[in-house]
Amino acid sequence: MAMGKRELDEQGSFWVATSALPAAASHPFYERVNQVLAAHRFDAFVESECRKFYHERLGRPSLPPAVYVRLMLIGYFEGLDSERGIAWRVADSLGLRRFLGYALTDTTPDHSTISRTRRLIDVETHDTIFGWVLGVLADSDLLKGQSLGLDATTLEANAALKSIVRRDTGESYQQFLTGLAQKSGIATPTREELAKLDRQRQKKTSNDDWQNPHDPDAKVTKMKDGRTHLAHKAEHAVDLETGAIVAVTIQPADRGDTTSLTGTIATAADNLVGVIASGAGEGKVSKAVVSELVADKGYHSNAALLAHDDLRTYISEPDRGRRNWAGKSAERDAVYANRRRIRSRRGRRLMRQRGELLERSFAHCYDTGGLRRTHLRGHANILKRVLLHVAGFNLSLVMRKLLGAGTPRGLSGLAARILGNLPHGWALCERIQAVRALLAPINARTVLTRRCAA
Repeated sequence: MAMGKRELDEQGSFWVATSALPAAASHPFYERVNQVLAAHRFDAFVESECRKFYHERLGRPSLPPAVYVRLMLIGYFEGLDSERGIAWRVADSLGLRRFLGYALTDTTPDHSTISRTRRLIDVETHDTIFGWVLGVLADSDLLKGQSLGLDATTLEANAALKSIVRRDTGESYQQFLTGLAQKSGIATPTREELAKLDRQRQKKTSNDDWQNPHDPDAKVTKMKDGRTHLAHKAEHAVDLETGAIVAVTIQPADRGDTTSLTGTIATAADNLVGVIASGAGEGKVSKAVVSELVADKGYHSNAALLAHDDLRTYISEPDRGRRNWAGKSAERDAVYANRRRIRSRRGRRLMRQRGELLERSFAHCYDTGGLRRTHLRGHANILKRVLLHVAGFNLSLVMRKLLGAGTPRGLSGLAARILGNLPHGWALCERIQAVRALLAPINARTVLTRRCAA
């Protein structure tokens, strides 16, 4: 039997009236997201905040700011890591076109337009939009702001280790090794000899001596899986009562947790004060913002506990053995008070919540959310993307309260889980699929007949 070949349609132009084209099917999840945004007058808010970045007449046709923010939300909901991937996904999906307000015949934004709009709008405006989403959480009774959990994770940078150069001389790593080999008496070292010399060296890639010329903000660090990469540090402050991310900061990967927590706590407090000042939530947000701080042992130090003595800290204490408190009475009192709190019943409960909610936010934002590796360079650019990405995570909490699922994929699996729990539920699903398979040729012929008639 001869193998069949695909027959190409040699027909020329085939005109179809746009009125006869089938309407784009709206996705139930994104349709409900648009309803939530419309109820809080999202488009008017974003346009008023971004008006200063646009000119009335000059320049090419621009991307509306409300569409730009929705594109970034799609990045979280669909788990897309790059702006190019977002542009491709939108161009291929009728449901996402309708979510953005594009007709079937409209040209969707390409990745360069998305990137240009991101560079145009500053970090402060992105932070304002993030605060607006916090207001939506407060209106939905999903933000309290009294007990915060703090933790950090690493994001792989868009830069390669092999491209690092010396800070003092500007020479590459290969040139540096060659110079060391020549000083040791090897005039023309081979690749094997350079590799052997490199293995024998100590402290090979200190951030004090090396940097990446394309992304100076990226630092050499060890990732969660043990690999060494250029990376950035993302730190979350999470509401331990609701799981909402109150603040996110991007910092150098080599900055210690005891140093970085001050900036993240200050950002979280400012965001909560802004929510209260805007009147969102009608008193549902605690007036005593950030009264409790929960963190793991990486944040434990005498200086950190003293700097935040106005908070009730629940920071896990590493085993340092017997300590000498001579001349350190204030540090001793702070450490002992924190130790008593973490051993209490409430302290143990907050520690369990911290482990659950902090790790969940990292998993949703960076693993399934697709942002574990950044495609941008510079802390300002990365923070813009992360702020709107995390805003999508916060908005998913509202959707989970309304629909029972926080992402489109979660919503599609929800119906299957419900039917699976019913008696004969899976048999019903199989019958529905069989009926759809039988009706598919009939529906296709109907659509073709309508187009030919038009």
